[in-house]
Amino acid sequence: MTIMPQQFQQQRQEASRSADEEQTAASVDAQQNEDFDVLDSVLDDIASTLETSAEDYVSSFVQKGGE
Repeated sequence: MTIMPQQFQQQRQEASRSADEEQTAASVDAQQNEDFDVLDSVLDDIASTLETSAEDYVSSFVQKGGE
C-alpha cells in the first residue's frame, strides 16, 4: 500500500484536531471544577447562615396574629 502526500496531510490534520479537542475538554473540565467550587462556597455560606440564625430565618416566614 502506497501512502500519498495528501494522506499524510490528512493524518496530521486529524492528529491536530484530536489535540485541540483534548485541550478543549481539559479547559471545560477546569471551568466545571471552578463552577462547582463557587457553588459549593455559596451553599456553605447558606448553611452557615442557617446554623447561626435559623430561628430568625424561620420566624421571618411565620405570620403573627392578624397578619
